Amino acid sequence: MRSTEAPDAAVIVEPVAGLPAPSEREAEPPGAFPLPADDSDLAASPDLKAIFLAGLFILALLAACYAAAEIILPIVIALVLMLVLQPVMRLLARVHVPRGLAAALIIILFFGAFAGLGTALSGPAASWTEKVPAGIPKLQERLSFLGRPITAFRSFVTRAEHLTPGSEAKPLAVAVEGNGLSDRLMSGTRYVVSGLFETVLVLFFLLVSGDTFLRRLVEVLPHFRNKRQAVDIAQHIESDISAYLVTITLMNAGVGVATGTAAAFCGLEDPILWGTVAFLLNYVPILGPMIGVALFLMVGLLSIDTLWVAFLPAGLYLTIHLIEGETVTPMLLARRFTINPVLVIVSLVFWYWMWGVPGAILATPMLAVTKIVCDRIQTLAPFGHFIEG
Repeated sequence: MRSTEAPDAAVIVEPVAGLPAPSEREAEPPGAFPLPADDSDLAASPDLKAIFLAGLFILALLAACYAAAEIILPIVIALVLMLVLQPVMRLLARVHVPRGLAAALIIILFFGAFAGLGTALSGPAASWTEKVPAGIPKLQERLSFLGRPITAFRSFVTRAEHLTPGSEAKPLAVAVEGNGLSDRLMSGTRYVVSGLFETVLVLFFLLVSGDTFLRRLVEVLPHFRNKRQAVDIAQHIESDISAYLVTITLMNAGVGVATGTAAAFCGLEDPILWGTVAFLLNYVPILGPMIGVALFLMVGLLSIDTLWVAFLPAGLYLTIHLIEGETVTPMLLARRFTINPVLVIVSLVFWYWMWGVPGAILATPMLAVTKIVCDRIQTLAPFGHFIEG
């Protein structure tokens, strides 16, 4: 009996009447947004209930971070420092140094270096702090060319207020507190000391415990795929964040050396102090360099008599920062970290509002950790792609 099925052959698609053949259709312009070929390329619709519950969980977590900042912030700082110091800890473990002794030695050297640097620079910093109040009249005199635009702006604002109905000034009741400033200083000092003690304590036990938490997590996960995924995420977080922080620290040190050299070239006193200030400010993206430019502008106007030369320290600092921030650092970190710069700014502003200066320093590492985790969890992969620059 003869089969009615046709033999295998190439499928020929006939052109539809009124439409050009596939070969005759116009190609997409070079800048056109790519569209999926068919419905199979589209992702499945997300579970709105799961997204809603995840949003509520994130909001509750952020509220807890804000309310319990005195407890959570030192723990987060200890975790980040642990990622930086863990390679040194493993190196000492290879030469059979006891973990407790190695952790204590690393912490003493790390915090001792900062304490020694702060002690050495406390004298020059105090002298410059005393110079600033006495130099305010000089700053006003040298910046007198800005007085006319500022006066015009003030008059414009005053006229706008008079044109607005109901804008009459209302008397404000001012309560004068005798010891308000001293109380703030005492509470701030107590907060810093307690936070530093908690950070050191948590960091010590994190370094001593090593991979204990990761091992326990692997033991409780149900499937082998989940175990391997957890190990992969932990390894990438440690390697990438430690590499990022080490690279940023080296680049900030280079910026500090270059800024100190530029300060000495311009004739500023205490160039080591200004190099250290540039080193520390560079840990805060965007806001740190902006503060640095304003600071070096003020110092130049107070220290240098010639007006155009007084702008030179701020100009040199800005040039150094542009070379480092726009060329060298992106070239070194482009392979590991490609984060959307808009999200970096939003994260910086948000965590500065949440935790102050430590939050601004931790904003980029926490955003990088979020991207690493999202890239390796299938359900969170779209969010990781959104973070990518």
